[in-house]
Amino acid sequence: MSTPFKEIGQSGDTKFLFLSELLGCPVVSASGKTLGRLVDLKVMLGELFPKVIKLRVKLKGGRDGSSIDWSEVQDIQGKAIKLKAEAEYRFGPLQLTEGEILLKEEILDKQVVDTYGAKIERVNDIHLLAAKGELRIVHVDFGARGIYRRLGWIRQIDAMTNWLFTYRLPEKMISWKYVQPLASDPQKKSLKLNVTLRKLYELHPSDLADIIEDLDREKRATVFKSLDLQTAAETLEEIDPKIQASLIDSASVEKASDIIEEMAPDEATDLLADLPEDKRRRLIGPMEKQHREELEYLLRFDEGTAGSIMTKDFISLQEGMTIGDAIQEIRKTTHPFETITYLYVTDTEYRLSGVLTMKHLLLCSPETPVSQHMETRLVKVQPEDDVEEVVEIFQKYDFMAIPVVDQNNGLRGIITLRDVIESKYKEF
Repeated sequence: MSTPFKEIGQSGDTKFLFLSELLGCPVVSASGKTLGRLVDLKVMLGELFPKVIKLRVKLKGGRDGSSIDWSEVQDIQGKAIKLKAEAEYRFGPLQLTEGEILLKEEILDKQVVDTYGAKIERVNDIHLLAAKGELRIVHVDFGARGIYRRLGWIRQIDAMTNWLFTYRLPEKMISWKYVQPLASDPQKKSLKLNVTLRKLYELHPSDLADIIEDLDREKRATVFKSLDLQTAAETLEEIDPKIQASLIDSASVEKASDIIEEMAPDEATDLLADLPEDKRRRLIGPMEKQHREELEYLLRFDEGTAGSIMTKDFISLQEGMTIGDAIQEIRKTTHPFETITYLYVTDTEYRLSGVLTMKHLLLCSPETPVSQHMETRLVKVQPEDDVEEVVEIFQKYDFMAIPVVDQNNGLRGIITLRDVIESKYKEF
């Protein structure tokens, strides 16, 4: 949960809320006694902005199948949902009838399309409006802010991006009136299949991944085989791990190997780690030596360790280099932006000695030695460290990336904020 809620009475007060802020909130009686926690909201479809009609609550010592009418809510106060007097005796079993849906269970993390069928997105959060005693859906959140909000990191992310780039991640929300849940769309299959192969190349890899996931096994393979190496690699990174293996099986060993070689090292490692050892060896064998050795190194680490989520995509600089040299390195790189937020400075033995930010490159003259402005008070982890420890470091220091070093302080890789978010996001 991100911020405490302003009190919302039944008179005329209005307040915008997010579903992620409400889920898990204690539900309390009029006297303040905690009765349980909110696990979902039931809404009735049909109106332009559907209203919440019931709360799904996990009562203390009970299951999460109990419900109570929204009309029994007095207000949302602090971080709790407060019920009216005697409401605690009016809980009943949860039932769904035609036209009713549960927001968390049926909308959150699901794909939706706009009414023109132009775009397919994943719902990261749901924007709600409390007014005149009612709670209604007003927007769906498709942006990164929705993910960060659910992780409880939105304040840290805003502070970090503002400090580094004077930038705030934008909201990416669409009014509910323009959105249809795919689960209730009778044209779901034909809608997805109406996307021609020519248009597939125009889609973002995340959108293309969503389309492929909704096809049957045979059509998935057909579409995947039609993609060029780079598009196939970028799309495969976004696809559900359970489907990745079947898509790799649908391609020849040579093409599958080339596709994996095009993927980000940490994403490729995740995919290979789930394959049988003999198949893994066949796919890694044809790769260029540098890529093969990188993946073999990353595959040494157990799931749940820092090494299992680190990437070898980063920029390192020698202590004797200048800011101008660093800028040239950035111009040459093809690494994703999140991996070059920091530039790591090493000595001649490749031991980590400092770090530069993009801010240094913008403010310092090209002739300035990198060693003159690098930060030497370093926070770093080792490959064997637990991922949970890495998460705590990101939360504490608001970093965009953390270096991974061996016992001799040799730079082995980095872990980006995105890597950590994706590792945690799998738990949701």
